Amino acid sequence: MPGVPLLPRLVLEPTMSREGVFDGAWWPRSNHVLAELPDLITALGAHLGRIIRAGLDTSAWDGVPQSVVANGLAVRINWFAGSDATISLTRGFQDHFLLLVVPPGTAPGTAASAMARASATGNHTPAAELLLG
Repeated sequence: MPGVPLLPRLVLEPTMSREGVFDGAWWPRSNHVLAELPDLITALGAHLGRIIRAGLDTSAWDGVPQSVVANGLAVRINWFAGSDATISLTRGFQDHFLLLVVPPGTAPGTAASAMARASATGNHTPAAELLLG
């Protein structure tokens, strides 16, 4: 149906034990922050509570603004370089969640494997290795 947002392709570590490198994985459909990030924040907010900040590598995204609106609330975007395969989301005061970001053009099998491994409890595999397939 036109105009209906697509659910984000998102997998979270099931126990939320925070023992691994990643708390889950996200596979956006494009590199357009304004098209992708609000739906991710809305979905995560339903599981984690209000997200107040997102940190991402601007070189991996098109047109990164200072903030986005999700659920009628502004979420600040922090920029950093050198980690285009991750996104950090903050809820509350210094409570960070780190997600593997699977590049939009990744083959479905490779994406599914990377997302499953990143969301495994206690996973300590680096992002680059997860994305190799």
